[in-house]
Amino acid sequence: VRTVTITAADDIQLTADEWGDPSGPPVLMCHGAGQNRHAWKTTAQTLADRGWFVLTVDARGHGDSDWSTQALYDSEDIGRDIVALLQRFESPPAIVGASMGGMAALAAQRTAARQLYIAVVLVDITPDFDMEGAQRVIAFMSGNPEGFADLDEAADAIAAYNPHRARPSEPSGLARVLRQRSDGRWIWRWDPSYVSSKPGFNSDDAETMASHMERTRRIMTEGAQAVTTPMLLVRGGQSDLVTPEAAQSFCELVPDAEFVDVAGTGHMVAGDDNDAFTDAVSEFLSRHHPV
Repeated sequence: VRTVTITAADDIQLTADEWGDPSGPPVLMCHGAGQNRHAWKTTAQTLADRGWFVLTVDARGHGDSDWSTQALYDSEDIGRDIVALLQRFESPPAIVGASMGGMAALAAQRTAARQLYIAVVLVDITPDFDMEGAQRVIAFMSGNPEGFADLDEAADAIAAYNPHRARPSEPSGLARVLRQRSDGRWIWRWDPSYVSSKPGFNSDDAETMASHMERTRRIMTEGAQAVTTPMLLVRGGQSDLVTPEAAQSFCELVPDAEFVDVAGTGHMVAGDDNDAFTDAVSEFLSRHHPV
């Protein structure tokens, strides 16, 4: 694995990992809100072992990447970063976007003059995503602003948020998603203003929320309709963000899209059942972006 720094939109420096032989078919992996590039570690290694060249990136405001000084964290802002990242590849990559990453991938395609991706994998995100599920993500991200006394305390918070997933037996792995302050407390590795920049998700004003939701849905719908290359929707079987009805309406919106439901997984599909997720992505790529 080679860790690189890439200049994206607004001169923001993004940290990314390159996996595999750069001459292989390229795959760009964009994580969801509150995650970072390490969420893809196992999948990226497997895809690289199978011959693909994979770039996993920390989004702006996440992981080791720069924070936006103006709190520009809209899906269109992250989409501008994706367009900048594409310049690293000699040919259009397949893109795998989870939640926020998928929204940004569609936002970028919506305003592009050409097809940006040779294939698209959306992970547990559709235009008709459930508002309550999204608010649950934002509530988790905005909780514990003063951090945690130790990694065990953080593991408890994650276990409460993901009750269907076994609590990590060795919390030291959480050091990748947390950073230790000088006072010894552990805080999340994301910009708190990412959350405060989302008025539609954390507002008490129903009208603000509705207009934000409407805009987000429109951007995603138009973005999905702008994709003319193969597309796969991977849904977590127990997702609180993408209901079976939302998945169905997406397949009606994009009739050629393929659909995989990963049983027993929640919104964090790759983290809940990495083998099933990786197999679904690998099988799709082997047909539409073969090694």
